[in-house]
Amino acid sequence: MGLTKRVEIRTLDSIKGGMAEFYTPQSSHETMLVSVAAGAIDDLFVHRSQTDQLLVVRGSFVLVVLQNRRYQYIPLSETHPVVVTIPPGVPHGAINPSQDPCVLVNAVLRHSAPYDRDYVPLRRPFPYDLNSAHRQLQDLQCRQIA
Repeated sequence: MGLTKRVEIRTLDSIKGGMAEFYTPQSSHETMLVSVAAGAIDDLFVHRSQTDQLLVVRGSFVLVVLQNRRYQYIPLSETHPVVVTIPPGVPHGAINPSQDPCVLVNAVLRHSAPYDRDYVPLRRPFPYDLNSAHRQLQDLQCRQIA
């Protein structure tokens, strides 16, 4: 029986120096700056040859992960810096209920040459629960204010 591939969420260590705060860099083979448009409801993608390491640097969005025939909604925000690691073979998408775009860094780890199909959207097997996704993002924002 094989191990289940799981999404990992970890906080970043930081060091304050004067008015700046320095966060732990992420090792990668390629670094991409990604913009998730305001109001976006993305289809799913699954990468067979790369690990995504996502960090929001401006705005917020909800990462959708499909595992065990269920969606997991992971709210991410610039005010709560975490890195989400998505291993190969895990379908994932994005929802940005905000009126502003979200900008994130993807520090990609390549395991082999990219496959063209890695970047072709998959049809969602069932609709997203947009209310749940919005609620999770609102809960994150409320925790940050408190």
